[in-house]
Amino acid sequence: MLPAQYRMTRSAEFGHTVKRGTRVGQPDLVLHINRAHPTAGEEPGPRVGLIVSKSVGNAVQRHRVSRRLRHCVAGLLTELHPDDRLVIRALPGSSDAASARLSEELRSGLRRLSARRNPA
Repeated sequence: MLPAQYRMTRSAEFGHTVKRGTRVGQPDLVLHINRAHPTAGEEPGPRVGLIVSKSVGNAVQRHRVSRRLRHCVAGLLTELHPDDRLVIRALPGSSDAASARLSEELRSGLRRLSARRNPA
């Protein structure tokens, strides 16, 4: 489970991350990441938001994908910078993907985003 302090809840935060962040596509996911400056009173730590639209499937399938993604990202929170804002958009193929596959796509996408931000 993803602790509440790490969840993105405001629509403006989602919009800012998607519009101004760096994007990388995977077969079943699209990741958007942006480094934001924390506001006063905000708890430290990265924030993660999920977008699982109706194109993924019915409500049962969408909730299953959301639970799997929250579980996968909970293990990766230590790899994110405390000021990172990450939005994960699930694509229609994610409803048939196994948790291990979603986790690997998430890790691969974060590696690619990191390489784009910090070219060697």
